[in-house]
Order: sequence, then C-alpha cells, then structure tokens
Amino acid sequence: MRRTGNTAGFFIVIMNPFSNLGIRHDIVNAISELGFENPTPIQEQSIPVLLSGSNDFVGLAQTGTGKTAAFGLPLLELIDFSSNIPQALVLCPTRELCLQIASDLKNYSKNIPNVHVVAVYGGASISDQLRQIRRGVQIVVATPGRMLDIIGRNAIDFSKVRYVVLDEADEMLNMGFQEDIDSILSTTPEEKKTWLFSATMPSEVRRISKKYMTDPFELTVGKQNTGNANIDHEYYVVRAHNKYAAFKRIVDFNPEIFGIVFCRTKVETQEIAESLIKDGYNADSLHGDLSQQQRDKVMKRYRDKSLQLLIATDVAARGIDVNNVTHVINYSLPDEIENYTHRSGRTARAGRSGVSISIIHAKELGKIRQIERVIGKKFTKVDVPNGFDVCEKQLFALVHRVHHVDVNEELIEPYMPRIMAEFGEMSKDEIIKRFASLEFNRFLDYYKEAPDLNAPANDDRQRAERFPRNGVRSDYTRLFINLGSVDEFTRGDMLGFICNHARISGKSIGKIDLKGVYTFFEVDNDVAETVQNNFKDVDFQGRQVRIELAGDRDGGGREGGRGRSGGYSRREGGRSDRGSRGERGGFRDFSGNGGGRSERREGGSRHSSGDREKRNKRW
Repeated sequence: MRRTGNTAGFFIVIMNPFSNLGIRHDIVNAISELGFENPTPIQEQSIPVLLSGSNDFVGLAQTGTGKTAAFGLPLLELIDFSSNIPQALVLCPTRELCLQIASDLKNYSKNIPNVHVVAVYGGASISDQLRQIRRGVQIVVATPGRMLDIIGRNAIDFSKVRYVVLDEADEMLNMGFQEDIDSILSTTPEEKKTWLFSATMPSEVRRISKKYMTDPFELTVGKQNTGNANIDHEYYVVRAHNKYAAFKRIVDFNPEIFGIVFCRTKVETQEIAESLIKDGYNADSLHGDLSQQQRDKVMKRYRDKSLQLLIATDVAARGIDVNNVTHVINYSLPDEIENYTHRSGRTARAGRSGVSISIIHAKELGKIRQIERVIGKKFTKVDVPNGFDVCEKQLFALVHRVHHVDVNEELIEPYMPRIMAEFGEMSKDEIIKRFASLEFNRFLDYYKEAPDLNAPANDDRQRAERFPRNGVRSDYTRLFINLGSVDEFTRGDMLGFICNHARISGKSIGKIDLKGVYTFFEVDNDVAETVQNNFKDVDFQGRQVRIELAGDRDGGGREGGRGRSGGYSRREGGRSDRGSRGERGGFRDFSGNGGGRSERREGGSRHSSGDREKRNKRW
C-alpha cells in the first residue's frame, strides 16, 4: 500500500488493494497507518461478500490470518453512524479478544465521525459500560456472560440490530456458551444477518450455523485444522521429572526468544511463572484468577517486551494479538487437538515465521502423531541441548548484541576518557575476551556439570513393549468413548455400536472395559484413526459421541467422573457456581447421565454437572 503526503488535510491513496475490495478511502487511510499493506486471503475473499450485506456467512480460517479486519471493515461500511442505536453485535469468548476487537474497530474508523464502539466484558465496571451504552452505541463487542447481565437489566435494545458476528465460534461453544448465545440472540430480530468466524468446524459449530443462519455463504481459507505453513513444529522427549529443567534449557538455547508458554491449568501456569521469576527470567502468568487490572498490566508488559515469556492457559491466551512472537511452547499438550492449532497460531502472524515446541514424555508420542495428522505437518524430534551447546549459543548471542548495539555518541562521549583509562593496560584481544567471559562464565558455571535430559527413546520403547500400559498390547490402540452402562449398554451392545458406526469388523476390536458413564476399548492400530474419524458426527440420544485416545484418562479417576473436583469458580459478571478448582492434571471426563450441561469458563467461568462435563483432577 502506498500513499502520498498530506494535501489540504487529505491523504491521496494510490493503487490501494483494499480500495479495490470496496473499502472507502477514509478507512483505507486509517488501516494503512496501522501497517495494512495487502489483504490476507480471508480478507480478500470475505470482504466483497460481506459488503453486499445480503448473506449469512460462515468463514473458516486459522488463528492469526486477519479475521477481525475481515468482518470489521465491512461492518464499518454497512452501519449508519448518524444513528446512535445498536446496529451490530460481536460476540467473542474472552475479555482479551473483546478488548482487541473493540480497539481494532476504533482504529479502523478513526477518520469516520460519530463512531461509537463499546466493549462489554466481565472483570470491569459494569456501571461504566452501562454509561457508555446510554450515551449511544452502534457496535457492541461483548463476551456472553457480561452481555447477558446487561440484557437482564433491560439496559440495551437489540431490536434494530442488523448484523451479529460470532467470532471464535468453536471456542465459545467449547467453553460452554451455547445457552448464553441462544438467550442473547433471542433478543435480536429475525431478519438480521449472522456472520460466523471460526478456526475449526466441529459438529457443534455446524449445528449453530444451521440454527441461526439461512443458506449461509461458506468460505474456507486453507484446509480445515491445518497449521500455518510458516510454523516449524518441534518436540522434545524428556522424563516427567526433568520437564522444567529441559524447558529452561530450551529457553536458554534461544536467547532471543519472545514466547508464549501454554499450560493446562491455572495452578500449573502460576507455579511455572513463579519458578521462572525466582530463577531470574523475565516471565509472568496470565490466567482466569487474575483481576482485569492485573491482566491488563501483564499484557502491557508483554506487548512492550518487558516480559520475555508469557505463561498462559488456553482460554486466557485467546485474543492475544501480539506481533513478533518467536516461539510457542507447549509445556503441556492440550486436551483438545484443535487447541494445538490455536496455540501455535500465536506465532508466525502476518506472514512471519515461528516455532511451536512441545515438551512431552514418551507416552505422549501417540498424541504428537495424531496432531500431525490433523494439522497436516510433520513434527521434528529435537534433542534437548547439552550444557556446552547452551553456553556457545549464549556467547554468540552476546557477540551479536555487541555488534548491533546502537551507540549514543553524544551521551557516551563524556565517559570515554575514563573508560579508555580503565582499559589502557589491556590489549584489544584481552578486552574482547573479558567482555565475552562476562556472559560465558555465568552459563558455564551453571551448566558445567549439566546432565543429559533427553529420555532414552529405545529404553522407553522396550519398556512399553514389556509393560504395556493398562495391559494394552503394542499392536492395539486404547480409545475412550463417552458412553457407558448408565446409557444401558452391555459389552455386546457396545461392540455392535462401535462396529456399526465405525464401519469396521468386530475382529478389529479387543478388550472392552465398560464403566458407568464412559468406556475404554481396544482397536487394531491400523483402524484407530478410522474409528475416530467415523465417529466425528455421531449422536446418541441428542448428544455428541466423543471418541479420543485414552491417554492420561486411563487411571486415577473415580467412576462417574467426579474425582476430587469441587469448590468455587468465579464467573465473568461476578456471580459464582460450584465448579472445578482448576487443579493440576487436565483430565477431562464426559459424563452422559443426562444431568443438564457443563461449562468451564476461565476469567468468567461457571460449572455444572452434565453431558459435557469438563473437570480438572489432581493426580
């Protein structure tokens, strides 16, 4: 994008790709100042369709591909800003994403008079948000929990809303916002247009599109669930007790790292961040137990690069739109494979490259292979560097910084005589050696007797063959299904149900371990993927059937899925219900006892027992 200088207060835009899409010049001038040079594929293909204002719309594209501008720019073209009534509602899953979208819309429209965008989210003063709404607003960007609170106060009228955007729809449904979305959309007119944007298209998102849309225009940019082509995927295999030491060594081996580290639970997130701070790293945590003020402070430090490492949970990291993130580190692999795509999408944004690192133990290799199949990219196995490698990397990072440091000649000049006097007796070689040793010695002292942290893969494989977990033979894969005896299944019924829907022979199925609300069963390795794929859209008595690798589900939990969960969880609007304490482990149990629904929201969460119960259990 190119533009001339200021002529009589106006910018003259030349050969502007966004203008060719139908975006007017005052918006194009604003986004050009933000660094928008060329539309991304999702923007290029969706903007002309949305500008027509005549279709419901489903857009599928990966995280970091520019979906906010894809729907935000058309909204600014279609709304009548001479009228101060709500005309557009944007729903998104988290506070951070809500704030990010509202900020982007304000930046895009800064050259348009009388634009009023209000961000409505939990953790901030509801009275301030109500005051902004009363002043007049055309676009409301909201998280579902706080939006329901405001609707419940009869403080907003959506009867004239023309456009509803469901952003990150897959994550909103995964967090249990289905009923809230139903309640909110029931206050909007039938003739509105609904635009749904998502990174993945699970059956829940497909159902919501059928419920709220009429013959929507569907656009998929890139293959569904695939990862960004500019991201390198690496994994390190370590023993569980060496994970933190290996993590620190990987960080030290990448001196210029500016990364996000993902953990499963709030407790783990806080513990890792505190350990890193004690060990002298520029790190902090981001999770749902922080107040909005604390979250804003952490994010400001991260955006300013005062922090080198941000330790976060999946939910808390939604909406983080920070450029130049070099690495994403999966300290714990996500429970949902789709979340891996969301995590890795935090790096390699806007055409840049990045690295996604996973630190695993040998029993998680199967999950790595499963992620490979979903994202369509191979992982590279990398050895944890030894102590000498880390020292060498840090040494040359120092040399690089010295070589490229900016010298303020004016301010340093008064000190040069004294500096030269201090070094007067040293040769050039001696000075260089001493400066280099300042950094080199620090790491050499720490790593001089550093042990090898790589898990011996051959030993692990032989041990797994001699002692297969839960008695599963190496030629079988153990799977989990969220149906059990409470659904009136016998082992014979379960065998028939699996064979019928997976379209496989009973000879391919091994042991069936029927529990109360779930079942473990074995299948031949060569049909395991087929079984999972063929069950993606299977329902049983109105709820989705889930089949997943047994993994860490297989053990430690009490039948029925209650385990040791319980306690108190904060909700977005300040209300609370019983729920998980967010304890360690990340084990999720799907109860099918017809008890209603279950939801887990971080930084605005509520929990109840039911069909899709998601609880963290302490091992």
